[in-house]
Amino acid sequence: MEEGKAYIESGILELYVLGELNAQEQHEVEAMAAKYPEVKQEISAIELAMEKYAIQHAVQPSVSLENKILARIGATENKENTSSVASPDQQITSPVSETKILPLYPEGYESKLKTLRIALLACAVLLIISGIALYSAHTELGTAKQQIIALNQDKEKFANTVNYMKETNQELQTIADMPMDPDWKIVKLAGTKMAPKAKMMVYWHTSGRHVMVDNSKMGLPANDQTHQYQLWALVNGKPVDLGVFDVKTDTTHILLKMKEIGSAQAFAVTLEKRGGVPSPTMDQMIVMGAVSI
Repeated sequence: MEEGKAYIESGILELYVLGELNAQEQHEVEAMAAKYPEVKQEISAIELAMEKYAIQHAVQPSVSLENKILARIGATENKENTSSVASPDQQITSPVSETKILPLYPEGYESKLKTLRIALLACAVLLIISGIALYSAHTELGTAKQQIIALNQDKEKFANTVNYMKETNQELQTIADMPMDPDWKIVKLAGTKMAPKAKMMVYWHTSGRHVMVDNSKMGLPANDQTHQYQLWALVNGKPVDLGVFDVKTDTTHILLKMKEIGSAQAFAVTLEKRGGVPSPTMDQMIVMGAVSI
């Protein structure tokens, strides 16, 4: 059922009815119609809708146009009849005995022929009008399809915005609730001689072992494509790697989750090659801060 519904929404059935598909694509549509009754019903509905559209938008030929067509047909027939009559010079003297001339066509044939010509002309005019109507309908269907695609894109952007706002609100609420939870430690990291004006915040949950850095309060110089910042926890004087991160002003998250740690006396950040290193480069330490008891 889902496959049939998706196939209907793809817009290929309208192209099938309009005759815009190649032979292979037509066979594919007919196979889907045989497999899914809803596809076959949709094809019938599209054909009916286009037929109604053509009838509603059909243009009746004007009276003056019809009179011109009839006059042209009448003039042609009169010319043919006149040329068929022999001139006096061409006439041959016939014998005294009268010869009976049989008509070539049955009686009333010329009248029926005239009616048939008019009917054929009217059909041709209607066919042209129907073709124009179908082309217009096809163009409108294409425009509607583009509008649907644009609406779906706008819908996706709106959903992403809503999700971003939800995540941002959750992160802000987490920060707001930290002072009420004694297990949360808020550690302020200050700049070293490498970057005296640098600063950042680290949030550490001592019992849950969670470690996060605050991207909105990260005052670090922007790193290049070959380097990353690496967070360290000092545990009994030994550095423990807590992961790497980039400084991005356009990040989608306020809180960046790092590796977990159960105990720490201080946190520090160094600038390392991309991907991180096993032990910190001490002369590349950018910020450092002690955990308050």
